[in-house]
Amino acid sequence: MTAAEAIAAILWLALSAYTVLAGADFGGGLWDLLAAGPRASEQREAIAEAMGPVWEANHVWLIFMIVGLFTAFPSAFAILGVALYLPFTLAMTGIVLRGAAFAFRAHGQEAAGSLAPWGAVFGSASVIAPFFLGTAAAAVASGSIRVPGGRLEPAFTAGWTTPFAVVVGLFAVAMCGYLAATYLTVETEDRPELQADFRRRAMAAAVVAGGLGLLALLVAWVQAPRLLESLTGRGLPFFVLALLNGPLALWAVWRARPRIARVAVIAQVLFVLWAWAVGQWPYLVPPDITLAAAAAPAATLDALLVVTGVGMALLLPSLWLLFRVFKARNPAASA
Repeated sequence: MTAAEAIAAILWLALSAYTVLAGADFGGGLWDLLAAGPRASEQREAIAEAMGPVWEANHVWLIFMIVGLFTAFPSAFAILGVALYLPFTLAMTGIVLRGAAFAFRAHGQEAAGSLAPWGAVFGSASVIAPFFLGTAAAAVASGSIRVPGGRLEPAFTAGWTTPFAVVVGLFAVAMCGYLAATYLTVETEDRPELQADFRRRAMAAAVVAGGLGLLALLVAWVQAPRLLESLTGRGLPFFVLALLNGPLALWAVWRARPRIARVAVIAQVLFVLWAWAVGQWPYLVPPDITLAAAAAPAATLDALLVVTGVGMALLLPSLWLLFRVFKARNPAASA
């Protein structure tokens, strides 16, 4: 494996971590927005309790991925930054707004009184961010960003405004909701009624995500045939695993096996992501830019690998401790 390929794999691992961690945070905002019934306030409290200690830390993976892409594959970074400027800007706006709204609502109650409008901002921004990140991913995966001869074709709406991209964006939102609701069934194991609320939401999200996934494949047959070829080519093993794992995850949610469901839903997201990654290998921006063509000089790649190794040796134990301290069960609470 070359240095460029190793860094690309590391960056994809970072994307995977961001998806299963921050994706659940986005989904938490969705369920905060849609909280309803006699336990609506309790649902929002459970979401805030689950997200509060760790939600900001999850963005470290996004920052690492952006910096790594800029350093290791600068030409691809430039092309994606220009071609997907609008969806990236909208997604980043959503991330900033949801963070501000979450903080204002959590800490401004005493000073400002009712902060219900900030709750609406938090929920809406939590939908905007994954939707536009999904449309950007669809633009890349479908091969709509063309760079013939190394020059980007000037089409700022190419790929991310198509029906296929819209379906993928909605699929991303549904998967975030699925992740969040499944995680929350574990977080509320000591509160059966709340757990039942989130289990129903997880089942609904699973059905919606499954339907949108199948619809995306049908639309891709017309608008993104290259993606279908990659999924049924190199990406076939992960694609098959995703198809087989889907019913298992839904069964675990339906049968109220929250910890099994959590693992199965995480696996579902990872299978989809890695089917895409392996399918389009060795292209970074198909069909015109390969990893080798976009890679920085060897000295830069080698230095980045060293810095990444040192950084991860510090970062991973720190994140483990953070989750251990704030997400571990309190034995006294269940005594």
